[in-house]
Amino acid sequence: FLGGKIHIGMQSHGGGRAGDPASNTLAKRLRDMPFRVDRLKTGTPPRIDARSIDFSKLEKQPGDTPLPVMSFLGDVSQHPQQVLCHIAKTNTQTHDIVREGLQRSPLYTGVIEGVGPRYCPAIEDKIHRFADKNSHQVFIEPEGLQTNEIYPNGISTSLPFDIQYRFVRTLQGFENAQITRPGYAIEYDFFDPRDLKPTLETRFINGLFFCGQINGTTGYEEAGAQGLLAGANASLQVSGAKPFTLRRDQSYIGVMVDDLVTLGTSEPYRMFTSRAEYRLTLREDNADLRLTESGREIGLVDDERWRAFSEKREAIERERALMKKHFVQPDSHAARTLAKKIDKPLSREYSMADLIVRPELCISDVYTACDLPCPRADIAEQLEISARYSGYIDRQQEEIERLRESETTPLPADFDYARVNGLSNEVRDKLEQARPDTLGRAARVPGVTPAAISLLLVYLKKTGQLKPARTA
Repeated sequence: FLGGKIHIGMQSHGGGRAGDPASNTLAKRLRDMPFRVDRLKTGTPPRIDARSIDFSKLEKQPGDTPLPVMSFLGDVSQHPQQVLCHIAKTNTQTHDIVREGLQRSPLYTGVIEGVGPRYCPAIEDKIHRFADKNSHQVFIEPEGLQTNEIYPNGISTSLPFDIQYRFVRTLQGFENAQITRPGYAIEYDFFDPRDLKPTLETRFINGLFFCGQINGTTGYEEAGAQGLLAGANASLQVSGAKPFTLRRDQSYIGVMVDDLVTLGTSEPYRMFTSRAEYRLTLREDNADLRLTESGREIGLVDDERWRAFSEKREAIERERALMKKHFVQPDSHAARTLAKKIDKPLSREYSMADLIVRPELCISDVYTACDLPCPRADIAEQLEISARYSGYIDRQQEEIERLRESETTPLPADFDYARVNGLSNEVRDKLEQARPDTLGRAARVPGVTPAAISLLLVYLKKTGQLKPARTA
């Protein structure tokens, strides 16, 4: 944590995560640069010794079945051992103790100035803001397979240790709970991500890339995704290759980075599907189809992954072609089999592709009725989704293509906004400060109007600066 400061009750000290020092020298060095800087806050719950919890009083929460895998190359056999999580609940006694302690809370006495994450508030915040609620869920998560520590997700706090000890023991099953590490809040520096290029390289120091918490995000996935993009671009820059960026319609990384470098953030930023306007096509199941080719071009995809991807893509196209040309006649055995599923006979011939669209049928029903081997699960899933949602997906793709030209129209790095007649001083100042690299990003700068974008487009055409739209 840059300039990290830990708070437990009214006591505070410099630090990063518990047991780690704060990164003060680097924070000071960066503060001496032209970067805009501010403070944010996050927190963590007390850790509990699992041996002191009565799990028989808690609600079990098993993992997903079938077990998901995190890689398109992986399978369930590689999955680590699964252990149960549980759910506990706070109660009125818990809330009373927390309220008693608010006068000793750094959150409520003005000691902490940094803004905390909106979507995972501290327990004292929950109880204060949602005073009508008598209970909140607490997810009881093992810290790992080789430890007895429990992470009680939902009671992040910076209250004094004695208050933490008392309120934890009010939870059912936690009557004898032993805290191994107290919860705490931590304030830290972040640097305005609007001072970054879309590659995550800083605008002030060539070759310096920022990623993760320093950019105002919160969460491991958000940090890891930025690290992937920043690391790729650092490598590409060293080798003299062109930079790599991702569009909003290509990936959630593209959405997140565009939000950060265009709009900035005044609170810890977390990625949600709701932030993406094209989430119908930004799905978990098609991430490989969207991004593997781009990854291969910049050297991030090895031969094994590329071979697996190519085989999958070819299989999808092969099966899609089969489904379009294979027809089921109304008087056939296949039609009679399917009629039992849809509760009425087929009135005419249908292609397999047409039949899969029917909500009563799944892809395995159609393949089995046609006496054909069903594709493997991931390929079947792609075929089913693309068939059933084709109308919506096609409409969204048309919208993406329609907007792509203006979205990716480059703005020169040294573009002089003062020369564009008709721009208000306010818009001119905002564009000078934001320095968007495309017309699309300029349109998302707060305060920049559609009329201003039209003026920029006219000026680019008139001066011959309108270059072909770039592609990722």
